[in-house]
Amino acid sequence: MSETQQSIFQRPVWVVVFALTAAIAWGWAYPLIKLGFDEWHITQDMTGSKMLFAGIRFAISGLIILAIGRSSHKSFKMATSHDWLYIIAFALLNTTLHYTFFYIGLSHSEGARAAILNSLGTFMLVLLACMAFKSDRLTSSKIVGCVIGFAGILALNIGGGESGTFTLMGDGMIILNALCSAFAGLMTRGVSRRIDIVVGTGYSLAIGGLLLIIPGLALGGTLPHISVAGVVILTLLIAISTIGFSLYNKLLSCNPVGKVAIFNSLIPIVGALSSCLCLGEPFYWKYLLAALLATTGIYVINRGKK
Repeated sequence: MSETQQSIFQRPVWVVVFALTAAIAWGWAYPLIKLGFDEWHITQDMTGSKMLFAGIRFAISGLIILAIGRSSHKSFKMATSHDWLYIIAFALLNTTLHYTFFYIGLSHSEGARAAILNSLGTFMLVLLACMAFKSDRLTSSKIVGCVIGFAGILALNIGGGESGTFTLMGDGMIILNALCSAFAGLMTRGVSRRIDIVVGTGYSLAIGGLLLIIPGLALGGTLPHISVAGVVILTLLIAISTIGFSLYNKLLSCNPVGKVAIFNSLIPIVGALSSCLCLGEPFYWKYLLAALLATTGIYVINRGKK
């Protein structure tokens, strides 16, 4: 049974379907987070409230995944007590630090710009995986694809400053978020060696969410305004986390990391377009150039996989 269950996450067609599903879901998170801030009346300077909002999202998502794991009779046992330290470290990197940087950066940047800049993490993970895992070999196509992808990120800063220039609280935070995402991606396979990946994902989100809620409250974080629209947006964000992380972490645990991670290049395209559509942000041609270069990078890398 387990062999059959594992095989669906290794079949090329389903790898594409699941990876694209996670990437598209995460792309829509960009405008939804900004809309959520507006509905809950969370302003740029309310760092504690941003952490509280994020913490509630991920803690609930983690509890849902753990409940699904329990109902499907997944094993919750870890080999040693030291495995808990690894899970907590993963939670800190993959959820707490990752999304602290992300929420702060996104509130100081346009959604479309942040989405494309965040693709840095994808190409970083592809290259880091080649150093960490024998199953991920560094090939000429990966090098060329990553160079093209990085060129897309650089394209964000060409031309005039009307579409945004580099800022520490905006772009700087998004870059730190991308680095956390890349290194957490490397740790995912280690999680799967210590505990069932579904349970590990649930723990990482629940613990990471709690570690966002506590400092958020300590910083005076509140949810100033509760509305039906705000609750609906938060529910959609919880669903995105639940679906996205469950699929993505499972795929990373049983496939070459680069083969899965590179599909996240779709996130900036979905994030940029959905932000322009939902938030009324102006569309700049350099967004299209950056998105095309990122897409070309994913094509070059996957074409080299035979």
